Amino acid sequence: MPNPVVSSIAELRERVQRLEGAKGRARTALPFGLPEVDQRLPGGGLALGCLHEVAGGGNGAVDGAAAALFAAGVAARTRGKVLWCVTRQDLFAPALAQAGLLPGRVIFVEAGGEKALLACMEEGLRHGGLGAVVAEVARLSMTASRRLQLAAEGSGTIGIAVRRWRRPTEAADFGQPTASVTRWRVSVLPSAPLPVPGLGRSRWLLELIRCRAGESADFEVEACDATGRIALPSEVADGSPQTEIGRRRASA
Repeated sequence: MPNPVVSSIAELRERVQRLEGAKGRARTALPFGLPEVDQRLPGGGLALGCLHEVAGGGNGAVDGAAAALFAAGVAARTRGKVLWCVTRQDLFAPALAQAGLLPGRVIFVEAGGEKALLACMEEGLRHGGLGAVVAEVARLSMTASRRLQLAAEGSGTIGIAVRRWRRPTEAADFGQPTASVTRWRVSVLPSAPLPVPGLGRSRWLLELIRCRAGESADFEVEACDATGRIALPSEVADGSPQTEIGRRRASA
């Protein structure tokens, strides 16, 4: 006699597969193209259909700009339009273009405040026709992040919350738990000297400080190029061991 519980589970699985259709078989991760980074991420890259957080390593504008450029590089490597939500008109579009995110791909939305901004981000994630949705937020509660995560899961669109603070007291909120799948911190490092006059490619300390079902890690990388891709410094890529500042088991 067939087990009714087993039959019900099998029927549910079949229904889910029919509902997912092609979307369920689509690519589930966006790789960085660097094995040293991708192997630390479940699925071999940033999970699509999920919420991710990025913040500057300090409270200054330099690290904050690096965090925005990192997010722009990720968004540049997706397909389709990118919705970028802000509360102030102070985003420098030419810098995003240098990170691979051209102005013709970006839809800028200026919200009147944090509550409206989160609502715009959620609606963008639910739309399903965008390559990525980015929002610059100071505070992100567990409730708000869960709503964003569910919206991203439903559409398969990647969401990036760039944690941007205008007051030092807001920075403490970054340590609070959220539903984000990964949490990154970007700090500016000195660029490598060139043999000729000029400025070398910018370098970042890229910290993966939280990764669901994975481990945290630190990487010294070269900033996004015109295709949105980061790279390892030449001395690291040539085989010299990279100094890992710290590693700890990330909370699931």
